[in-house]
Amino acid sequence: MLNHHINEQELIEVCLLAGKILMKSGAETYRVEDTMMRMASACGFNESQSFVTPTGIIFSLEGSDPSQFVRISERGTDLERISKVNHISRGMAEKKLNTDEAILALKELENANLSFPIWLQIAAAAIASGSFLIMFKGSWTDYIPALLVGGIGFSTFLIVHYHAKVKFFAEFSASFIIGLLGLFAVNYGLGQQLDLIVIASVMPLVPGLLITNAIRDLMAGHFVSGLSKGAEAFLTALAIGAGVAFIYSLML
Repeated sequence: MLNHHINEQELIEVCLLAGKILMKSGAETYRVEDTMMRMASACGFNESQSFVTPTGIIFSLEGSDPSQFVRISERGTDLERISKVNHISRGMAEKKLNTDEAILALKELENANLSFPIWLQIAAAAIASGSFLIMFKGSWTDYIPALLVGGIGFSTFLIVHYHAKVKFFAEFSASFIIGLLGLFAVNYGLGQQLDLIVIASVMPLVPGLLITNAIRDLMAGHFVSGLSKGAEAFLTALAIGAGVAFIYSLML
């Protein structure tokens, strides 16, 4: 059960940490704000204020001065973390968790390694590439080339992103390798339809969740977050297209 006496500083820390984990895991802006407000409301603060952008969160409790800020330095996609934060939030709303228990659970979640093994991520990207080729009505003879090219391209993305820490450069490099390998596969008779092989192989790099969140944020009235996420998605698509276009320009 929740304590009768609520430590405001601990509650602010709980709300900010929950928001930070959600934002870093790819949650929509309105979901982050709603979760923080619900957690504060569960402790009796019904007029709390929050302002969330992709790079930072500002939050204050009802009657609390001053507001507090946390910066979001990196973002990704982790639906399991989002689900677990929502579970903790519901626990507070249902009076099953107090602030001490919630912050302990959130800190454990923040430090937990919930990512799939690298080899499994690469295998999933490879299988997805081959499957997209078939979905785009490609030939089964191109399935293996698309699978291999997609797997190697995604591996390139992970390696470059790990060393360079620049997402757009990593996406450009991955799409460049995909285009190059696809061209080699077709020229050496290992594949037939270059366009479908390349398109299917870059699909694991496409920022689908980012585009969806940008549209949902815009529809919810979060214009700053929606436009910034849309711009990030546009730059990602531009990097992918530029890498492939550079290879195609060499064919002319």
